[in-house]
Amino acid sequence: MPPVLDLHIAYFTSRGIGVVEVNYGGSTGYGRAYRERLREQWGVVDVEDCAAVARALAAEGTADPERLAIRGGSAGGWTAAASLAATDLYACAAISYPVLDLLGFAEETHDLESRYVDGLAGPPQTLAVRCRERSPVARADRITAPFVLLQGLDDQVCPPAQAERFLAAMRGRRVPHAYLTFEGEGHGFRRADTMIRALEAELSLYAQVFGFERPDVPRLPLEP
Repeated sequence: MPPVLDLHIAYFTSRGIGVVEVNYGGSTGYGRAYRERLREQWGVVDVEDCAAVARALAAEGTADPERLAIRGGSAGGWTAAASLAATDLYACAAISYPVLDLLGFAEETHDLESRYVDGLAGPPQTLAVRCRERSPVARADRITAPFVLLQGLDDQVCPPAQAERFLAAMRGRRVPHAYLTFEGEGHGFRRADTMIRALEAELSLYAQVFGFERPDVPRLPLEP
């Protein structure tokens, strides 16, 4: 990630929460071979690389292994949700305007991004299998950690239908979670009030799961 100030990250670090940004396989700037590690391995390489970083930080004593969280938006939201289904490493997750269903993404997103999954997950003839193997919608029964899901209702890239299918798959599992939707927001939040509410909800999740008090932000109701 570029070494520049990110105010969203500073919101958490200024409150005593460490943040690491992972340049997982597929990231640019490390050569072609590294970039192509993610080809047809979305939901595998990214998940494994994030877990490797988290475990390394815990092993060296920089991070508390009992208080690890994963967060991300869009493709990062996919990685965060897929990570909850793939490992019990994380205590909770913040998932924003995510891809949650490979088949649904290919069919529902706008034309510009409709073929992205061909390179990231595989061609159409294998996509149904990859969806069952990797998509959080298909693997919701494996998720046990609390999460907050943040979604713009006008998102044309990752439509709310994906989030709704995911929550339907979680129904009856009694995993604490919250689903916050924002009218007038698309793919990535733009309004100041939306960003404030999203950050405060995420901080409240961490406070409840990690066991510290944040009376300065509204308490996020978690269901069930």
